[in-house]
Amino acid sequence: MTAGGVYVYAIIPTGRPLPPKAVGVGTPPAPLRLLAEGPVAAVVSDAPPQLRARRRDLMAHQELLVRLADTCPVLPMRFGVVAPDEETVRGELTGARKNHLAALRHLSDGVEINLKALPSQDALAAVVAEEKQVRRLRDEVRRRPGYEANVRLGEAVAAALTRRAAEAGQKILHALTPLAREVAPGPEVQGCALNVSFLVDRHAGDHFRTEAQKLADSHHGHVELRIAGPLPCYSFVTPRRVRTPAAGA
Repeated sequence: MTAGGVYVYAIIPTGRPLPPKAVGVGTPPAPLRLLAEGPVAAVVSDAPPQLRARRRDLMAHQELLVRLADTCPVLPMRFGVVAPDEETVRGELTGARKNHLAALRHLSDGVEINLKALPSQDALAAVVAEEKQVRRLRDEVRRRPGYEANVRLGEAVAAALTRRAAEAGQKILHALTPLAREVAPGPEVQGCALNVSFLVDRHAGDHFRTEAQKLADSHHGHVELRIAGPLPCYSFVTPRRVRTPAAGA
């Protein structure tokens, strides 16, 4: 048993080697090791005595998962998963073996690509030109300037920008869904009209990003699209997620 517990990075198929020169979290970086139980193994290290979400440790965790995913399917753990001892980790590997194997098969040769849709910062002129309510409030401010009138105008502009971004985001989502194995909604992010992840075949990742960028360019007056990936498949560790309906459904 280690003093700070056992830090768990991922679960992978047994028999797959660790990436050369890969290290774990902590200062100095902790050596990595594999705990194998039958067909599955956990990638672990000793946990630092005082684990905090420092940039160096976050990057070490992420880099290791990316390097592992280059060579085999990976069930990634979020940063900061610590078990009290190796026996606990081995017990989890044994007890959930069937689920782990199903998830590893499900994620084989897959990557996660995340898409966030935010209101376009270049859309203000279009909002004023196309939104009657905004134009009415703008004209009211011009006739009778005042704090409350300015607040109402600001709220109307923000609401219109968000609505337009959400509508464009949904169109982009429907267009990209057929290119992915699965789609998983992400948590709400302040200021973000849409946060969604796609499980994509590794060999199709570049094509997916290219198509996403084309859609972003075609809707640039309504939405700013942020595309991240390929990433470890955090959002798809559970084999079955809710798929977004196809356009027109």
